[in-house]
Amino acid sequence: MFEKLELTRMAQALAAHSGARMAVIARNVAHADSPGYKAKDLPDFAKVFAVEGGQMRATRPGHLGAAAATGALDPQHAPGREAPNGNTVSLEAEMVKSVEARQSHEMALAIYRATSDVLRASLGRSR
Repeated sequence: MFEKLELTRMAQALAAHSGARMAVIARNVAHADSPGYKAKDLPDFAKVFAVEGGQMRATRPGHLGAAAATGALDPQHAPGREAPNGNTVSLEAEMVKSVEARQSHEMALAIYRATSDVLRASLGRSR
């Protein structure tokens, strides 16, 4: 009965994606003054979470017998204007992305919390 809780699996994946995105954003901010540094970002969660043909995704070589990693959580170069020193990090854009990532993380935690409350209520247990 509880083995296919798609909602909790999705909330967990969203929280993990948000955390990974925050790490990429923090790296961008740390390199805001590094000459030649190109800003990076992760693909949208919807693209990462989508499962092609109902098959499980492999996240690294050898995982689930896969021949190669999918690279879904590999940071990609983010579009942006290049400064005279070759750096493409915009602190304003990074602040906006960090707020989006924080909101996604909070939404994932709220979904997980609500799902846990429903499961507890169905089992007749309170917090």
